[in-house]
Amino acid sequence: MLGPAFVAAIAYVDPGNVAANLTAGAKYGYLLIWVLVVANLMAVLIQFLSAKLGLVTGRSLPEQLGARLRPTSRRAFWVQAEVVAAATDLAEVIGGAIALHLLFGLPLLLGGFITGAVSTAILAIQNRRGQRTFEFVVIGLLAIITIGFVSGLAFTDVSASESLAGLVPRFQGSETVLLAASMLGATVMPHAIYLHSALARDRHGHIEDAGRLRHLLRVTKIDVVAALLIAGTVNIAMLLLAASALRGQEGTDTIEGAHSAIENALGPGVAVVFGVGLLASGLASTSVGCAAGAEIMKGLLAFRVPLLTRRVVTLIPALIVLGIGVDPTAALVISQVVLSFGIPFALVPLVRMTSDAQLMGGNRNAIATTAVAWLVAGVIIALNIALLWLTLAG
Repeated sequence: MLGPAFVAAIAYVDPGNVAANLTAGAKYGYLLIWVLVVANLMAVLIQFLSAKLGLVTGRSLPEQLGARLRPTSRRAFWVQAEVVAAATDLAEVIGGAIALHLLFGLPLLLGGFITGAVSTAILAIQNRRGQRTFEFVVIGLLAIITIGFVSGLAFTDVSASESLAGLVPRFQGSETVLLAASMLGATVMPHAIYLHSALARDRHGHIEDAGRLRHLLRVTKIDVVAALLIAGTVNIAMLLLAASALRGQEGTDTIEGAHSAIENALGPGVAVVFGVGLLASGLASTSVGCAAGAEIMKGLLAFRVPLLTRRVVTLIPALIVLGIGVDPTAALVISQVVLSFGIPFALVPLVRMTSDAQLMGGNRNAIATTAVAWLVAGVIIALNIALLWLTLAG
């Protein structure tokens, strides 16, 4: 019964995470480990609530929103959700292109085309073979991602004392707030919140038998915790690797520079494994992101575009960015900040709906769960307001 959460978890180890985590570790060492720990705990709660909404109501979060919002509000909500989806796809295609450049020396634009083509093939598997086969493919890529990003820790010395100190919440200036927002946007992903409710519903259906539903909710908790434990381990491993092996080295605030530094410090073998992990991350996450965008459109507009057609259309912005020569790592970090601003639009309706006794019946959130969920939403919104103020204030 496991699987849907592992697909959603791909969103938590996408190339945007790589850029944000490597930048944080290379510039500030172990300082922001606490951001990843807190973000992953938030993600466990959020993804379970999303899956629960789909299982209990038989509708995904976008479908619930589409049924409740007035036409004008629904279209406006769809626009912001599509902006988030576009930012997601931008990060993931760029990440795949960077990986192909690092591994084979391909130009970034060509790498973007290849990433788009392979992700289209992965989506074709979902169309032809169904969700379960798609889940197996994505889980296989998740295994490659985990090996690619965690294995480097075996070749470097991580400071236990500094790692523990990094668990204490603190900042060092406005840039660390920007990085924290970027890491948060890369870890708690709006499109994963929208998609997971559909994944759980599509896998198990709308269950009306109370005993069966309780069993599925227990299994879903295991699914979510296991998947996000893996994703959280990968994210923390990336930051620890950068903090221990790359700190203070020139150019390590870019993925290309970090890859070169890894090769110099830890050897070409580790660098190749890292590049393979980055490639798997880009391929898997862009496929999942495209599926999420299709679910958002279907739920909010009651309009379905063929998944492969959508893949081609959403590939265009990323190819434009690659073609005009924008710094790819900077584009990745900025895209994660955009995602961070999109989180409240997905999270606030999710908490409200899963706390609604009329909608959820006896499976509504407990009072403590609701309180924690609103606290999570408040922290995210407060961080974004602080980020905006610091950016405008220079």
